[in-house]
Amino acid sequence: MTLHFPFDNSYTRLPQGFFARVAPTPATEPALIKINEALALDLGLDPGALASSDGVDILAGRRLPSGADPIATAYAGHQFGQFVPQLGDGRAILLGEIVDREGQRRDIQLKGAGRTPFSRRGDGRAALGPVLREYVVSEAMAALGIPTTRALAAVTTGDDVIRDAILPGAVLARVASSHIRVGTFQYFAARGDEAGLAALVAHVIARHYPQVSEADRPALALLEAVISRQAALVAQWLGIGFVHGVMNTDNVSVAGETIDYGPCAFLDAYDPDAVFSSIDHTGRYAYANQPRIAQWNLARLAEALLPVIDPDRDKALQLAQDCIGAYPDRFKTAYLQVLSAKLGLMNARSDDEDLAQELLDRMANDGVDFTLAFRHLSDAVLGPEHESSFRALFRKPEAPGSFLERWRSRLGEDGRATPAQRHERMRQVNPAFIPRNHLIEELIAAAIGQADFQPFHMMVAVLSRPYEDQQDFTRYAAPPTQDQRVTATFCGT
Repeated sequence: MTLHFPFDNSYTRLPQGFFARVAPTPATEPALIKINEALALDLGLDPGALASSDGVDILAGRRLPSGADPIATAYAGHQFGQFVPQLGDGRAILLGEIVDREGQRRDIQLKGAGRTPFSRRGDGRAALGPVLREYVVSEAMAALGIPTTRALAAVTTGDDVIRDAILPGAVLARVASSHIRVGTFQYFAARGDEAGLAALVAHVIARHYPQVSEADRPALALLEAVISRQAALVAQWLGIGFVHGVMNTDNVSVAGETIDYGPCAFLDAYDPDAVFSSIDHTGRYAYANQPRIAQWNLARLAEALLPVIDPDRDKALQLAQDCIGAYPDRFKTAYLQVLSAKLGLMNARSDDEDLAQELLDRMANDGVDFTLAFRHLSDAVLGPEHESSFRALFRKPEAPGSFLERWRSRLGEDGRATPAQRHERMRQVNPAFIPRNHLIEELIAAAIGQADFQPFHMMVAVLSRPYEDQQDFTRYAAPPTQDQRVTATFCGT
């Protein structure tokens, strides 16, 4: 294999108003941090060639590979509820698209590659810390089985960026099934550009939802499909204790992938009201608010699609409202499946959510670690004699109270699976390792302060096997001590 990107760029075949052509700003002195070798191979790329000086130059925006057609995409968005009619890629440049070994089309984007026509007053650069955070968290999400953008590579640029301090610059090579957002539809709707909306609908259906291409109302069928994927995605987020932190409509992928890891975080002690983002002053995007906000965002997509759902606006509005009105049941069904699996139940039942809620309430009362509670419950399923590690998470061993009795009764009503079978099933959905916030801060501090990337590499390696017991790396599974707790995370812009 050689350094070759087999680009096939479909988005640049859309009308010019969808994007602006712009070349990356060359980095002064790029240096490789990490190549995601497995992902590179999936894309049909040569990891060794990517790690070469020519490859690093490409990943840092210093040179373009043949076939690249670099663009910054246009979109709008609601940011904390306030509509901004033009946002766009202010510090990300899409090099092109590759059809991977599975036949799936994937974008390759350089995040932090310099100014674009959408940068407004920004510098278009990325600081090292947010690049490392996104690499770690997005790859952990992939290993956890959550639909997500991926990290192909991270490089330093040799250039400083100015935020609250002078920080080393970096670029993340990000891979996604596309970077099309709810805000992309809003961009054309805000301009009254029905031709643009129709073209975007056709492109997204062909790329992500070909099964709805023959629908009587393609835009309505697309809306229904996006709703289903978003409901499932947010249910999965809740199942691993993930808080996105900035669920603006421009950060919602219509492909159903987790995108834009800014001030994201994972729960340590379970708290449904947990907020980490330093810019979320009202708790709009708190952990337990995420399902409701997802519906709000989807309603904004529905609004944008009205002109292409039906020529009769009143009819289009009613059809769209019916779609959005179905979201709560779709989410509830998806979330019930997540909770039932976490409890070791083979067949979900409507009252399982109440059973899970009793456990969550008891965890909240005692400040019990979310990840460890479900991991140790996976051992407790083997029998009462295996409950000690689970009970030890609470202030008093009797704190789980009636939950364990109700749970064991429910297990007895749930088919003929053996305790060993349930144990194995639970260990496949209740991870031992998540990206602990304090450990992310540690690895960022080491990289910035000492140019030491070993903690980053180690954490990426551990998190690549989140469902396995890794006895040599127990510190990565441990919750933070009181003085290690991270209470605020920050956006990288």
